[in-house]
Amino acid sequence: MGSRHATGSRLSQALNFQRKPGHRLMPGKPNPERNRVQQRWEEVFGSPPPPYLSVGFMENALAYDVQCRAHGRLPTALKRALRAIADGRSVAETSKGRLRPGAHLVREWNGRTYQVEVLAEGYRMDGRTWASLSAIAKHITGTTWSGPRFFGLGAKGNNLRILDQKVEGKAKKGRQVSKK
Repeated sequence: MGSRHATGSRLSQALNFQRKPGHRLMPGKPNPERNRVQQRWEEVFGSPPPPYLSVGFMENALAYDVQCRAHGRLPTALKRALRAIADGRSVAETSKGRLRPGAHLVREWNGRTYQVEVLAEGYRMDGRTWASLSAIAKHITGTTWSGPRFFGLGAKGNNLRILDQKVEGKAKKGRQVSKK
């Protein structure tokens, strides 16, 4: 509890949001902090905030900016996915990653080669449709695995071949992807 208070205190100092003792907001009354927070918003973001934003929301956005400056911003791929969701694409469609229907994943495990076809509604292996790569990985190994990691789709993945991946209407045959 003490460390949380200290962090909040540092954040308040960084944002320069020190409230006066006994300061209370009255319902229906304008927030006396609004002008100062709007001014800080303009300094940080380079333009005035939309007039309908609450003081609390602007304080949170400014706190997020401080956090991003200290620890880094969102990865580009995540920003792209969030923009696609904001533009109306479904979360499921956006989170599919780089695999498109028709792609084939090949994984060797204990001397046997497994081939998985990516479908629009899941994955197919040995004539059976699966909801996730993790379910397939568990079926193959008998233990719980991260499916994408098992098939080498993570940053550290190896032993992965993607066959017949359609890219911009053209099929690329036998593309080998491996850790270098």
